[in-house]
Amino acid sequence: MSFKNNSFSCRGTSQVCSILPLLFALSLFTGPTENSSISRVRLVNGPNNCSGRVEVFHSGQWGTVCDDDWDLLDAKVVCRALGCGVALEAPDQAHFGQGRGEIWLKDVQCSGNEGSLLGCSSDGLGSHNCGHSEDAAAICEGQSGKLPVSLDLVRLVDGPNRCSGRVEVYQDGSWGTVCDDNWAVLDAQVVCRELSCGPATEAPHQAHFGEGSGSILLDDVACMGSEGSLLECSSGGIGNHDCGHDEDASVTCMMDGISRVRLVNGPNNCSGRVEVFDSGQWGTVCDDDWDQRDAQVMCRELGCGEALEAFGSARFGKGSGSISLDDLACSGSEVSLLQCPHSGLGNHDCGHHEDAGVTCAEGEDNPGQPSPKGLLNFNSNILQMQSHEV
Repeated sequence: MSFKNNSFSCRGTSQVCSILPLLFALSLFTGPTENSSISRVRLVNGPNNCSGRVEVFHSGQWGTVCDDDWDLLDAKVVCRALGCGVALEAPDQAHFGQGRGEIWLKDVQCSGNEGSLLGCSSDGLGSHNCGHSEDAAAICEGQSGKLPVSLDLVRLVDGPNRCSGRVEVYQDGSWGTVCDDNWAVLDAQVVCRELSCGPATEAPHQAHFGEGSGSILLDDVACMGSEGSLLECSSGGIGNHDCGHDEDASVTCMMDGISRVRLVNGPNNCSGRVEVFDSGQWGTVCDDDWDQRDAQVMCRELGCGEALEAFGSARFGKGSGSISLDDLACSGSEVSLLQCPHSGLGNHDCGHHEDAGVTCAEGEDNPGQPSPKGLLNFNSNILQMQSHEV
């Protein structure tokens, strides 16, 4: 049996080989659709989720749309894709403020019947001669003071996906931020569960995903962790705060249970260099304080059984790019490596010669082939990233 596509290939009759076609088929059906929980289009900086600056997700990050040729037909497609009803206006010239980062689309020409903005004619992703002063916007019929039906009272914005970003709360017809005073993982846990994003992995402070604008609606939030909504948690009261937007709170969730860790460069998927997925890319883990308890969490998260050994000094080769974690201090009972105490994503004083590694028990049974459990966890990340490109 043989199978090949641009992400992986296989030849032979192994158990792993037999499941690859299924994984590929799943990737075709897990891409975002009009009703997908992970949309490739959003409206931001408006009074609600149905009005704002148009942004498109591509290559792991959100970018804006240039207003050249932007009109009501284009806005109509955006509004319908987001479940926001009829398009009322198609503002130009950064009506809802200038975005930042990439400008992904220009000269968009929709007929009005497309299922997604990315199905419309354009100059191609990333091709433009515009500045953010030309960012396009849309106002849909759901733009009144009432929150559009089925939309949440809490959202995460300006992050790499819908399950990571700056925390914003909807109140009295507009969105506002949350101050990071006393902001902790228990608070983040409530937000992640409210948004169906799995466990919380981090509760960043100091406008980690950029400063918001407008009102600061919550301060001194103190959740127990069991609340159904952030607005049920104890706080200083709506609108009461002594903060600036440089203190905007953020959240990183595990993205609906999809693993954000992997083992690479080992003999199988249950042994290798530890890597963590953050901000659209994979990064390594520094071996400072890396021990058996950290390795235990890693192996369990990947479905690879018990940890046999925790390696330092780039035992499985030096990685490249970012070093995502340092000074990990797991108790051994955490569900995910990212739930363990650490110095913060991206904060380290290491080089890749200190990359951490792990060998788990399950990989020892058949060192010549990847563990099917490990492969499924690993490919969940591939399928998740592919879903943004379908």
